[in-house]
Amino acid sequence: MDKKTPAERSANMSAVKNKNTRPELFVRSIMHKSGYRYSLHRPDLPGKPDLVLPKYNTVIFVNGCFWHSHRNCKKAELPKSNVDFWRHKIKSNVERDKKNYSDLLELGWRVLVIWSCSCQKKEVHLLFSQIKEFLEGNEKFCEIGEVKNSSSVNQ
Repeated sequence: MDKKTPAERSANMSAVKNKNTRPELFVRSIMHKSGYRYSLHRPDLPGKPDLVLPKYNTVIFVNGCFWHSHRNCKKAELPKSNVDFWRHKIKSNVERDKKNYSDLLELGWRVLVIWSCSCQKKEVHLLFSQIKEFLEGNEKFCEIGEVKNSSSVNQ
């Protein structure tokens, strides 16, 4: 049972930012300190990626585990109330993400998804090494997250 009233829950959820989130700022800081330069939220690209690194032909999405349904992540559990609404909302987010990733790949971009659960100060060196490995490699799509495999490559 949700301990908040529907009005309180609605106010909490509507206050969640979709740009410049703490995990996104964390990744941006790592990248900038390491000498990588990027642009932000380019509206001409599918999904308006959080970071765009044209030099590496790469876009980066920093996804919230709840909002984008990070599989097997404890932060991605649905609320106990209004389950049908949340199931539909999250499912549509995931479907939109898949389409955006596919469209970006078709346009020749490489796609890196960083899950918010992997954006922890104690893991900064691991996260940066995984980002750098992707940027210097040949993979077209990669997800970085702390669940079971720290990094899983899809496609």
